[in-house]
Amino acid sequence: MFIYIIRRLNLFIITLLILTIVSFSILRLDTQLQWAYEPFWQGWFIYLQNLFSGNLGISSTGIPMSTEILKVFPATLELCFFAFLLSLVIGIPLGTIAGVRRGYPIDTIISSITLLGYSIPLFWLAMLLILLFSLNLGWLPVSGRYSLLYQFNHVTGFALIDILLSDKPYRMEAFFDAIKHLILPTIVLAMAPTTEVIRLTRASIAEVMTKNYIKVAQTKGLSTFEIVRRHGMKNALPPIIPKLGMQFASMMTFAMLTESIFNWPGIGRWLLNAIAAQNYIAIQAGVITVGGFILLANILSDVIGALVNPLVRKEWYAIK
Repeated sequence: MFIYIIRRLNLFIITLLILTIVSFSILRLDTQLQWAYEPFWQGWFIYLQNLFSGNLGISSTGIPMSTEILKVFPATLELCFFAFLLSLVIGIPLGTIAGVRRGYPIDTIISSITLLGYSIPLFWLAMLLILLFSLNLGWLPVSGRYSLLYQFNHVTGFALIDILLSDKPYRMEAFFDAIKHLILPTIVLAMAPTTEVIRLTRASIAEVMTKNYIKVAQTKGLSTFEIVRRHGMKNALPPIIPKLGMQFASMMTFAMLTESIFNWPGIGRWLLNAIAAQNYIAIQAGVITVGGFILLANILSDVIGALVNPLVRKEWYAIK
């Protein structure tokens, strides 16, 4: 396992270095900065030293980019976490049902719904949900993270946690208000990964159900539910954990569009504003932050997948 982790860390470091070259090249596009006139590799080395010291640059207003990132990145993580959790809660059961009943009408229905959900444009779905639940029914807010009527200190950057940590007399009202603001963007952001979770789970369960140990369990008289619970899920989920981690990482790209539509104060909307303003310092800071997080999420999902799936470790040890 130690060898496996070392190899994944080496891949992480190499990829991260390539990412720093990309972000440094973006920074050199601004002719008003000294980086545009530095020799490339010499400037890149200095840029790396700044990154290692936590210096992502200074904005035109004199605020460090690291401070700006800490303000907006937790909002994106909070949204992605709940969207990913929703995709697992919906996707794994539906994918399991489709995999167990492969070829039956229920499998066709679930697969058709999955294909439809994957084909729906996010911006169209977002507008439709806003029109129905916000404008027509008035059940949910149109945009934002919470109502401006509530004021509380930002401690962790995660709205729900900060609200619960506050001592305001209206904190429970603010908590439920934040949940209402979270519902629509969570549903929209969870749409694409949910369809992928259903597809991955269905394929893995369907493959496991053809194994000999499943047939042995059937001859023992175990019900389908018991077989799936004891043997199916145990052997079907570990191989797809790395792919699920990639889905969580890819949500960062979908979050940019979702945050823009719902006016969610996350790093996605912040990056879009930086691109529109041609703020290259902010763009490179956002690229290195989001890219580094995606790489870290992929590495962690691979390691967790290897911990619960011994076959992966055997394959790596077999490589000389």
